[in-house]
Amino acid sequence: MWPTDLEKALDAADPLAPLRARFHRTDPDLIYLDGNSLGRLPATSSSLAAEMVEQQWGERLIRSWNEGWFELPERVGAKIARLIGAQPEEVLVADATSVNLFKLALAALRCQPGRTRILTDDLNFPSDLYVLQGVVELLGNQHRLEILPSPDGVQAPVNLLQETLDDDVALVVLSHVAFKSGYLYDMGAVTAAVQSAGAWILWDLSHSVGSVPVELHRTHADLAVGCTYKYLNGGPGAPAFLYIRHDLQEQLHNPIRGWMGQQNPFDFALEYQPQPGLRRFLTGTPPVLSLALIEPGVDLLLEAGMAALRNKSVQQTEHLIALWAEHLEPWGYTLRSPRQAAERGSHLALGHLEGWRINQALIRELNVLPDFRAPDNIRLGVAPLYTTFTELAVAVERLQRAVAAGLYARYPHQRTPVT
Repeated sequence: MWPTDLEKALDAADPLAPLRARFHRTDPDLIYLDGNSLGRLPATSSSLAAEMVEQQWGERLIRSWNEGWFELPERVGAKIARLIGAQPEEVLVADATSVNLFKLALAALRCQPGRTRILTDDLNFPSDLYVLQGVVELLGNQHRLEILPSPDGVQAPVNLLQETLDDDVALVVLSHVAFKSGYLYDMGAVTAAVQSAGAWILWDLSHSVGSVPVELHRTHADLAVGCTYKYLNGGPGAPAFLYIRHDLQEQLHNPIRGWMGQQNPFDFALEYQPQPGLRRFLTGTPPVLSLALIEPGVDLLLEAGMAALRNKSVQQTEHLIALWAEHLEPWGYTLRSPRQAAERGSHLALGHLEGWRINQALIRELNVLPDFRAPDNIRLGVAPLYTTFTELAVAVERLQRAVAAGLYARYPHQRTPVT
């Protein structure tokens, strides 16, 4: 019988359970396992959106710039800093993740003259590779981007990375948690290895911020970027954040200069002079409405505490792996995520030859919302703020049923634009 008494007991003992009610939910029977791609809507975000539109924009109009709008990138950034082990003045909300990655990668390479190698791995998010390829081209193809292969599509090529480091490496760019497998890098060990070779490291935190503890300052990491619409629950297309360690900020120059990064923007001087500190990495006018809506989700995470969130995440992914071994492996599902909790973020990937069609059966017929990543990965996102043990057990039963009852065969092989 699904769920069992074990799942019911785990949910009853969950100290984070009260936070679940603080998210917008119209279908209580929907099992949402895609918070690693788009987080749920915090209930207070709806009221804040109305207040932002009707009062701050509608009534206060342009006066709102001096009543809190202008400082939003720093204020929200300082809160995110508390989730990623950074100082308040080291994190800024601006632009999209790819734009921030471009800014920081180009700025870092300009600080490393004579070094020509850029290292990454094939577990990294593809758009990060696209950005790096564009940076290499923009700099006249004087650099070489090297994509190190994972040994199995799950584990990162850590040993190969360490062996490949030399005094020609300028920059290493890695996803802290791999988007497909959920592999979690040891940030401290990798950062130390990269820096011992004289190179800089740039971490993409998109799949780790809000789901695993991050210690940028303690590990002395150089640079980082990340999105806000996954575990931070900031909303679709919400602006991203960037981190620059405090002692590097005056060395780096924003390659996309703009009004908001100018020292005195309302002097309207014709020559660009960057602002001191992190604010120089602003470019255009921030998207105030979407930026402000990041804050309620961040506040919920801060209230819960990253230690409690990580503890529940590990419990839930361990339980999910046990359920997979008993109920799903016999039906052709393979585990595409690390077995060791210390090497795993907060989502699991299950492979199946019919992964795409199973995914469609789950969404269209079985009221489960995971997502799919080619070639055959079904990703199950565990968001400890609102995912229950009961939901995980029921999702496993429906994954089993999709194959055992042949439900997947009702759906075409043709994929939708968004998977």
